[in-house]
Amino acid sequence: MKTAIWLYLFLFVAFFDLHAQYPMLTPFAVSLGAAPSFIGLVMGMYSLTHLPGNLIAGIAVDRYGSRLFIAFSLIGAGILLLLQARVTDPWQLLYIRSISGFVLAFLSPACMSLLARLAKDHIRQGKLMAGNGLVHTIASVISPAAGAYMAASFGFNHSFAMLGWVLLATGTLSLWFVKEPSLSSPISASAHRDESDISPSGSQALPDHTDEPRSGRFPWAVFTLPIGLACAQGILAFELPLRGTDAANIMSTGILFSIVSLGALATLAMLFLNRYLPYFRTIIGVMLLAVCYYGLACDWPVSLLTVLFVIGMAKGVIFPAMTSFLLQLSGPTRYGRTFSILSISLSIGSFLGPVAAGAVREHFSPYFLSFVSLMIALAFLFPRASFKANWNPKAAPPPHAH
Repeated sequence: MKTAIWLYLFLFVAFFDLHAQYPMLTPFAVSLGAAPSFIGLVMGMYSLTHLPGNLIAGIAVDRYGSRLFIAFSLIGAGILLLLQARVTDPWQLLYIRSISGFVLAFLSPACMSLLARLAKDHIRQGKLMAGNGLVHTIASVISPAAGAYMAASFGFNHSFAMLGWVLLATGTLSLWFVKEPSLSSPISASAHRDESDISPSGSQALPDHTDEPRSGRFPWAVFTLPIGLACAQGILAFELPLRGTDAANIMSTGILFSIVSLGALATLAMLFLNRYLPYFRTIIGVMLLAVCYYGLACDWPVSLLTVLFVIGMAKGVIFPAMTSFLLQLSGPTRYGRTFSILSISLSIGSFLGPVAAGAVREHFSPYFLSFVSLMIALAFLFPRASFKANWNPKAAPPPHAH
């Protein structure tokens, strides 16, 4: 239990650091003389270099354990932030952010793997994963406003340096306080078999092959959904800080990012939504999100705070539903491949969004690209029989991806 608490602390620090930079990074790049298109590239490269790091981490963590990778990610990210506090031109910022994306890509897989191995059964495993989601959400609520306050009070360079020292100290502490359990899962094969043979009502369940998709073919087009979502999210993260680079605007930008996270927290707390078919929840959430981005593109006479809160609410509906939807479609034998491709899709979308926004910003609102990307995803999610198959509303929902 102590190791789990320390892991939550390290994840909170990492998520806090990441989200605290949202209101700071764009104004900082502008102060260095970067053009909007170059800023989009800086933001996109972080996501692009995150991808190979995730792929390597998936193999390396299973082979060598989590402890050293957690320390490596935190210490490495801290050193890079200290260097980021000293950059003097946009190209230096691009190089450092690219390396940061690769270094931090090892942290989440290492922590998630260790949390999973700390559990003695599947129920405990689900609780630990839910705790990870709660830590992420809390950090995303408070850190943008905190980051904006730091930038307005101490300046960009000192703020990056302070965040860097915190990461460096946390990574060093992890070497002492993270205890590595056995690399083999504590959940025995017999326990797994017993759980799979018993239905949620306590009666004998059907054999494992009933969990497989009935169609026999996975509808790969559904991965346009995470690409479109990450693209829209990347555009929002790029566009909001460009409202202004003075202290007052930086503070307001931090608050706006926190409003989005509060909206997500509001719908994540509505646990009854998990009883409904993931496909329907996904469609409704994406439609609501697309309407919000269309309103931002057309400059509807609606309060920006209201629109951003609704965007957060839509995200709080979509991401748990999307995870359940993909698991429902994949079947137990495809979980690994499904989550691997999900990670790739999110990284691709996170790269495309800011880069595209920077390229079109002088011609039309980038929020229109967010709307288009979401509508394309909806077009690929036309109703199919397989979208309703293998859904048991009485079963416990799987851990949500964030």
